[in-house]
Amino acid sequence: MTVTRPARLTGAALCGALALVIVVWLLRDLAAFGSLADLGRYWAGDHTFLLRSRSATSLLDPLLLVAYVATALAALRSSSAGPALAAAGALTLALRLPGLWATGVDALVTTLLTLVLASGLVVTAAVGRGPASEPTARPRTGPAVAAGVLCAVAAVAWVAWEVHWARALPVEATVDRFTGGRSLLLPSLAVPPAWLSVMLAALFLAAAGSAFARAPHARPLGLLAGLLLAGGGLTGVATALRTGWAAHLAALDDTGRLALATSAYGLLAGAAVLVLLSVRGAPHPAPRRPVAALPPAPPHPRPPGW
Repeated sequence: MTVTRPARLTGAALCGALALVIVVWLLRDLAAFGSLADLGRYWAGDHTFLLRSRSATSLLDPLLLVAYVATALAALRSSSAGPALAAAGALTLALRLPGLWATGVDALVTTLLTLVLASGLVVTAAVGRGPASEPTARPRTGPAVAAGVLCAVAAVAWVAWEVHWARALPVEATVDRFTGGRSLLLPSLAVPPAWLSVMLAALFLAAAGSAFARAPHARPLGLLAGLLLAGGGLTGVATALRTGWAAHLAALDDTGRLALATSAYGLLAGAAVLVLLSVRGAPHPAPRRPVAALPPAPPHPRPPGW
């Protein structure tokens, strides 16, 4: 899907505004924690800083920052950036929606602003379509199928974990995991864990389906899925290393081993998806134009005087 130059510039500006919102909150958290290392440890699950300060952001925020910057650059460079703009906007709407019932005026204002900007991205991609000026690159068959399998497995794993927690936890705790209830000590801008898992599973399934079909939007959707998959896996692996899970693997119960294995898979699979779909795809062949009509063949037998 190609978009016009005004739509591309508008989309890039909206992505820049979304990135700027995250940068402001990241700078605020960095000032509160004093160092990027301490903030990163908080994102990885080390909440010993709660007595001193509490982060408003989570690891999802720098990942979305990377996605917005990459989408803005794609919009400025290519007229085929429509799917990337639409994917970034739709994902932002899905992830930020629970912030509407978050506590705190600053978080609510940020959520409303983010939802408006994300809606603008989706509208820009929809109404800014233009005539095709360059062939759309589709991912090659081998890398597309491999990336699709990795994303599909990740979707199944994320859904399976939510089913597990829904069966293991009381109903009130399960509801809080979807709505971000007060029983969860979440950062102000954090997405409730169950809501995040379901939205990511939907993203992984959409990326897998588009990769299997080698659709024109498979690359931007798959790259976005790979980024968040690797980021989620990195969080789990960092937590395991910090708490000593990785060093005492034999002492873990089955749930702990599966959690560590899922995190390691997310990190490796996400990185693999990024590599597979970063390879330049094969351009979609342009439709053949009909050959100009040839003059009719002479009659047979030819009439006298032909």
